[in-house]
Amino acid sequence: MTEPGASTTDGAAAAAGGASGAGGPAAFDLFLHGTVFLDLIFTGLSTFPPPGVETHASGMGSSPGGIANLATAASRLGLRTSLAAAFGDDVYGEFCWRTLADQEGIDLSSSRTFEGWHSPVTVSMATQGDRSMVTHAHDAPLAANQMIGHPPRSRAVVVDLGHDWSTEPGEPSWVDLARADGALVFADIGWDETQEWSRSTLEPLASCHAFVPNAVEAMAYTRTDTPRDALYALADLVPLAVVTNGPHGAMAIDATTGEEAEVPALRVPAIDPTGAGDVFVSGLVLGTLHGWPLADRLALGALCSALAVQQFGGSLAAPGFGDVLDWWHGVTAAEGQSAYLRSLRRRYAFLDGLSVPQPVRERRWAAATIGRVPRPLD
Repeated sequence: MTEPGASTTDGAAAAAGGASGAGGPAAFDLFLHGTVFLDLIFTGLSTFPPPGVETHASGMGSSPGGIANLATAASRLGLRTSLAAAFGDDVYGEFCWRTLADQEGIDLSSSRTFEGWHSPVTVSMATQGDRSMVTHAHDAPLAANQMIGHPPRSRAVVVDLGHDWSTEPGEPSWVDLARADGALVFADIGWDETQEWSRSTLEPLASCHAFVPNAVEAMAYTRTDTPRDALYALADLVPLAVVTNGPHGAMAIDATTGEEAEVPALRVPAIDPTGAGDVFVSGLVLGTLHGWPLADRLALGALCSALAVQQFGGSLAAPGFGDVLDWWHGVTAAEGQSAYLRSLRRRYAFLDGLSVPQPVRERRWAAATIGRVPRPLD
């Protein structure tokens, strides 16, 4: 089994070619673009506060959110991650930049700080396994293509089908440039507030390696009645089609390897689903880049999601590879021989074959909150 951070020549990873060639080897495993929010997360609420009522939360956390959820999840799994995003020059933007760059080790050389631009902020209230959110945000001062230019060479990118291909007619987008440099394009899609679910939205899939919608989105865009039928329809459009289905797990078809697989979700108490899809995608990207069997890729994504939903809040909840191995060691050491426990041991036996370097082994959950910036000494 290939370790995180190592190269491979199998399956889809061979298609990525390590993003090497005339331009040299890839500087990063994953390149991302999107909006970074400052997330303020209130926890320990028994119910959502009704109008006119002040409710006290027993817990609160602060962390970078939005695309930072995926960037953090990928970095904690050991993927060399670079992020392009707009940051305000306010204390929110400074906190998010410092947390991502210094604490999470994410490259921000393609990001920019804009004077006078208010950083996007989201307040999230979590209770009884669900959440409500309020967001304040302005459009970024520069479009993605203007800010990024030619993206750094990477082995993979994750893009939003509805936004990342926007460009001037006849001009290549940053996604096109990354793909030309050898990057595998993993696509997701946001909720269609118009409820039209236009088929034209899926046209960019012709340039993608993978598409990872949830079951509701997949069925809506393909006009099918079941997640499996939606998967079959998407498999005609993209080499790696994946449909996630919340508590029912995930299923996928990989035309590059001829594999079809399905994994169930783990049985865990879910307290906050924020960022669960992001950590699933990070596990899928990791396994795909390193040539893992499809079932193992899905299993890692499902495990990362299960670990995340047991924690509060987006990037705060993203597990590191150390957390994955801690869970696996707990499973192998657990007493009892229930059918479910035996199933977990069979499904995740591939984790025993991973040779994980020490720096990755130490990557684990991190606590983050707005803190006092140390003053320089006179």
